[in-house]
Amino acid sequence: MSTVTAASSAVGSFCIPRSRGRINMPRFTMTVRSSNAVSAGVAPILTKFKHDCATPLPLLRHVADAMAADMRAGLAVDGGSDLKMILSYVDTLPTGNERGLFYALDLGGTNFRVLRVQLGGKEERVIATEFDQVSIPQELMFGTSEELFDFIASGLAKFAEKEGGKFHLPPGRKREIGFTFSFPVRQTSIDSGILIKWTKGFAVSGTAGRDVVACLNEAMDRQGLDMRVSALVNDTVGTLAGARYWDDDVMVAVILGTGTNACYVERMDAIPKLQGHVSPSGRTIVNTEWGAFSNGLPLTVFDKDMDAASINPGEQIFEKTISGMYLGEIVRRVLLKMAAEGALFGESVPEKLSTPFVLRTPDLSAMQQDNSDDLNVVGSILYNVAGVESNLSARKIVLEVCDTIVMRGGRLTGAGIVGILQKMEEDSTGLIFGKRTVVAMDGGLYEHYPQYKRYLKDAVKEILGLEKSKNVVIEHTKDGSGIGASLLAASNSKYEHDF
Repeated sequence: MSTVTAASSAVGSFCIPRSRGRINMPRFTMTVRSSNAVSAGVAPILTKFKHDCATPLPLLRHVADAMAADMRAGLAVDGGSDLKMILSYVDTLPTGNERGLFYALDLGGTNFRVLRVQLGGKEERVIATEFDQVSIPQELMFGTSEELFDFIASGLAKFAEKEGGKFHLPPGRKREIGFTFSFPVRQTSIDSGILIKWTKGFAVSGTAGRDVVACLNEAMDRQGLDMRVSALVNDTVGTLAGARYWDDDVMVAVILGTGTNACYVERMDAIPKLQGHVSPSGRTIVNTEWGAFSNGLPLTVFDKDMDAASINPGEQIFEKTISGMYLGEIVRRVLLKMAAEGALFGESVPEKLSTPFVLRTPDLSAMQQDNSDDLNVVGSILYNVAGVESNLSARKIVLEVCDTIVMRGGRLTGAGIVGILQKMEEDSTGLIFGKRTVVAMDGGLYEHYPQYKRYLKDAVKEILGLEKSKNVVIEHTKDGSGIGASLLAASNSKYEHDF
C-alpha cells in the first residue's frame, strides 16, 4: 500500500549571528518619551497578546491528548486526521553491529550533501567519516530530471573517487547509499518512492510520477558509478536512526529548525491501515508530519493574519506556531501593530518594519541573550534589521513580546512530544514511562535558542510530573540525519550481513 510523504522542511539555516552583539549603536537623535508614555498605548495590545498566547497546564494536557488522538486516527486510515502518519518502511534499525563502507546523499534544498562512513561494529563503531557539500546551479532547478540527477550523480562520482585511507569496500560488493530526499514522495518500499511534486523552488520536468530512486540509480549508471540506493528516507527518520545507533533507548526524533517534524518507533500491530506489510522486528518508524497538527492551539489575530497571507493558508498550523521560519514574523506583526496603534517607536512607523519576514528567529534569540543594562544588542538589532530607533522602555517591551512567542512555541512543542509518548505508553504500559526513553532533537532552533529549549523541557516535566519525567531524556543530536541515512543503508544492505 502506498502512502504520501509530505515535504520535510530543511532545518540547517537557523543560527544566531554572532557579530550582532558587537555592533555599535549608530548615532541618531530620537524623541525620548517616558516609560509611561510607551506603556499607555501599548499595554492593552501586550496584555491581550499575552492572554491569547497563554499555555496553562490544562491547555498543554489538551494538546498532548489531541496529538495522541490524531495519531491514532491517522494510523487507522489514510486521511483519518491532520497527521498523515506516513510509513517509512524502515523496519530494521541500526544496532551498532554494522560493518563496512556506506554512503549517504541528502537532497532537500539548493545544496546537496554527500557523506561516507566506515563502520567497525560494536567495538570500533564509526571508524571514519567524510562529507562534501555541492551547490545546485539555478538553471538545473528548472531543467530536466535527467540533467539534475546526472549533476548529482557526477558530484557523487567525484566524491567516491577520493575514497581512500580508512575507507575500503570489501571485494565483490557494490557501494550502497542511503538517500535522504526531503520532497513529497509516495513511498512504496524501503528503496523506492514516487515523486508527487517538487517544492522549495524546484520545477524540474520529467520527475513527477517517477521513482526518485530509479532516477538516481539510472544517473549513477550513466556516470559509470558502481553504487545503488538501499534506503530512501526522510530527514526526521534519518535523525532517529542516527541517534538510535548510539543509544538503544531512542524512541522518538524531532526536528526543530526552520521547519519541524517528528517520527517515532511504532508497533506494526498498532497500524490498522497497514495491510500486507510484514516486519521481522514487528516494529517500524512512522513519520507523523506533525507540522499539520492544529487541534486546540492558542492562536492570536497575528497568527491568523500571517496564515492568511501565507502560500498555504489553513495548513501546517502547528509548524507556523512553533518553528523557526515563523516566530520572528509573528513578533514583527505584533511590533508593527504596537508601533502603529501604540506609538512604541515614536510617532512614525518605521517603513522596514512593514516588510514581511524582515525579523528572523535568530534575531529574536540574539536579542534575548542581551544582559546589558541598556539592552544595547536589542537596540542594535532593531535598528539594523528593522530600521527602528528605540529607547530602553521600548526594548523591554520588544523582549516581552519575544519571550511570549518563544514560551508558547517551546511549551506547545513539549506538549506535542508528550502526546507522542502518551500514545506509545497507552499501547504498551511501561514501554515509555517505566524505563529510560530518549527523544532525539535536531535542528538549529533547538540548538541555538536556550530559552526555547528550557521552555520545552519545563513543559514536559510539568505535564508528566516529576516521577514520570525522570525517565524521559531529551537529547540534542547534531546533524544526525546524514549519518542516519548511511546507517540505514547499512542495516538494509542487500548483502549478507557479516555483523
